[in-house]
Amino acid sequence: MAQPLIKKDDDRDDEADYSPFLGIEKGAVLQEARVFNDPQLDPRRCSQVITKSLYLLNQGETFTKVEATEVFFAVTKLFQSRDLGLRRMVYLMIKELSPSADEVIIVTSSLMKDMNSKTDMYRANAIRVLCRITDGTLLTQIERYLKQAIVDKNPVVASAALVSGIHLLQTNPEIVKRWSNEVQEAVQSRAALVQFHALALLHQIRQNDRLAVSKLVTSLTKGTVRSPLAQCLLIRYTSQVMRESNPNTATGERPFFDYLESCLRHKAEMVIFEAARAITELSDVHTRELTPAITVLQLFLSSSKPVLRFAAVRTLNKVAMTHPMAVTNCNIDMESLISDQNRSIATLAITTLLKTGNESSVDRLMKQITNFMSDIADEFKIVVVEAIRSLCLKFPLKYRSLMNFLSNILREEGGFEYKKAIVDSIVILIRDIPDAKESGLFHLCEFIEDCEFTYLSTQILHFLGNEGPKTSDPSKYIRYIYNRVILENATVRASAVSTLAKFGALVDSLKPRIYVLLRRCLFDCDDEVRDRATLYLNMLVGDGSVVETGKDVKDFLFGSLNIPLINLETSLKNYEPSEEAFNIDSVPKEVKSQPLAEKKAPGKKQSALGAPPTAPTSSSDAYERILSAIPEFSTFGHLFKSSAPVELTEAETEYAVNVVKHIYDGHVVFQYNCTNTIPEQLLEDVMVVVDATEAEDFSETASKPLKSLPYDSPGQTFVAFEKPEGAILGKFSNVLKFNVKEVDPSTGEAEEDSVEDEYQLEDLEVVAADYVLRVGVSNFRNAWEGMGPDCERVDEYGLGVRESLAEAVSAVINILGMQPCEGTEVVPNNSRSHTCLLSGVFIGNVKVLVRLSFGIDGPKQVAMKLAVRSEDQAVSDAIHEIVSSG
Repeated sequence: MAQPLIKKDDDRDDEADYSPFLGIEKGAVLQEARVFNDPQLDPRRCSQVITKSLYLLNQGETFTKVEATEVFFAVTKLFQSRDLGLRRMVYLMIKELSPSADEVIIVTSSLMKDMNSKTDMYRANAIRVLCRITDGTLLTQIERYLKQAIVDKNPVVASAALVSGIHLLQTNPEIVKRWSNEVQEAVQSRAALVQFHALALLHQIRQNDRLAVSKLVTSLTKGTVRSPLAQCLLIRYTSQVMRESNPNTATGERPFFDYLESCLRHKAEMVIFEAARAITELSDVHTRELTPAITVLQLFLSSSKPVLRFAAVRTLNKVAMTHPMAVTNCNIDMESLISDQNRSIATLAITTLLKTGNESSVDRLMKQITNFMSDIADEFKIVVVEAIRSLCLKFPLKYRSLMNFLSNILREEGGFEYKKAIVDSIVILIRDIPDAKESGLFHLCEFIEDCEFTYLSTQILHFLGNEGPKTSDPSKYIRYIYNRVILENATVRASAVSTLAKFGALVDSLKPRIYVLLRRCLFDCDDEVRDRATLYLNMLVGDGSVVETGKDVKDFLFGSLNIPLINLETSLKNYEPSEEAFNIDSVPKEVKSQPLAEKKAPGKKQSALGAPPTAPTSSSDAYERILSAIPEFSTFGHLFKSSAPVELTEAETEYAVNVVKHIYDGHVVFQYNCTNTIPEQLLEDVMVVVDATEAEDFSETASKPLKSLPYDSPGQTFVAFEKPEGAILGKFSNVLKFNVKEVDPSTGEAEEDSVEDEYQLEDLEVVAADYVLRVGVSNFRNAWEGMGPDCERVDEYGLGVRESLAEAVSAVINILGMQPCEGTEVVPNNSRSHTCLLSGVFIGNVKVLVRLSFGIDGPKQVAMKLAVRSEDQAVSDAIHEIVSSG
């Protein structure tokens, strides 16, 4: 086969950048639209102008009301042309412009005339446009025509009516449900596409009636469906009915299983695959039921069509997770797919073989995979690494070859998530296979010699400090650890100091050498490194002589802290330097406040309760339990999100207050975490008065004051607001009101008399990012492609002057409040461009995916392209509004 010519990079770039629409502007296109008014219409030129307008609209350009109206009225004049191509462009343009109710009437007569035209192309397109722009009133007028169109002899017209019915079912279900007889007749059509669309519409009409769906499936599985597309739909509906019904208790047979099995002998490949996949996905499927489906998929593995090979190997990969022995017969066919040109097929084949292979085939597989790894993307490599980890745990005696493989790919190029997957795998193998400890630790030591990821370096050093001293020759690891003190950043240096101390504490013979190395760390330029070195030198007593380390030191270095960190931090900040040393036993072991306390701002007293900035699920659950226990809030439903605490007071003020925003579908609850920092005062009847003048959509419904707020004992007061559903924004003013009682410092007793007082707090805003929940996805690319471009919005933004690309990435992530995926929040050093992937869930449980492309645009100027995909166009727009306003 002749090899294709390879163009130079420059040629490829030029070709990629070329676009027939390059540089067109809305103003120029609107000027060109005047050709629609010419007495002698030029169909070709008019089509070109409409194409440009459609391009602008689909690129996110918006026409103002006046511009859209002018273009719309000009386009309607093109109905006088008899050119078929131009007429189709006119239909498209009207659909995209979506005229308002008072403008629709202008084209209604023309479209209704076309709907009854003798030209089938006019009829089909007119139906689609009318159903797109019409309202319920007009729909009742044309309902008779739509019913006739559904049973029209021309399949293009019938399909147009059926597809329009599917869309109209969302807005006018009562009208569409009246078409059931015509739709049922269309299901018997000989036209494949008509039957497909009719079955889809009929199922949607009946989908809320389980008995009706079951009857539909029962009638159609008897052989009346001829269209392969419709048959695939029917298989899916049949699977749904099978999931909702129970097998026959006497025979164990599933209803409709014979139908699925008969579809395995269909002449259309798509039907065969759909049936095979449906069988493999049945709940509690038996090997006897799987066998015919596996046999069909095995035949597909040797197909000449890549799509069939991919579909078969992906399905077998899923089956191998639950029934590996059932897939074993396909192993020989899958081994031939390792060298498949399609890397996705090869990856799936390898991971399936790793799940189903036996111990004798491991070495052969490793040789094949080694050549394959360099050709695939990181996301595929991670899948392979995880499969190898499982295989090694399955066959522990093969740890040497598998560990060597992991160490080799660890030294190759790759991103953070890929390297993290390998490190995690090696750590798990070391823990679960004792014989693998020595070689595994050595491989990790070699990796941190040139590791570019701080997180991985500190993770490995921590693990090395716990496991290294227990090996046969701990001294060989010291060189690798001390190199980190010399060559790395402050975070890694501090971690290396702690690791050295662990070796010194556990291995008495190494203590003199460790003592010398730690003394050198006293001159480090970083405070944390010096402080750690000083602490550990004082713990390793005896000037580094060979003496046994005390139990207390070992417990300190290796034991778990049995007191809450927040309590320790609070006690340390309250400790006044004196002759009496700080006693850790004086720190309370019970958490004083609900549910988790946040980390305080530097120099500020503990300001009560709140969740950490990256609130974990456990914090959200704790918040929900607390809020649901308060009668005023118990009827608000499910808590969607709790924000990170927002400080409402400056550091070192008399009263420290921060607020956590709890978001519900129809309510927002503000939890004000208050701390009294004046020892001579006791506050009573503490509440926050909230002014919602600048948040008109919010109305206060309930509040819960705090009875008493003693010195340095955090407490909470709550205020709840009702809001319309969705992401509603607002700004709130806050005043802390309370009664003050003077406290006698000597006795701690409060006086009887109290004085009313108030304290002005900072304003609080509910912003769009408060309605986004951090939720990750395991495979971003698959999720992105699965979401589809229907609700996608893309735009570009200038981020101005930034210290670095990393700082810009971090700032945008913080503004959006979404979850970084696949380690893309880490920006490589000296990189001039970077892509960051984010995922989350918008209020209303709408999934959102974001692709951020950053680039250096001039001296420290950063530009960003933001692409958003979601299940709702309004949500995609909302994400852009967060960025543009942030």
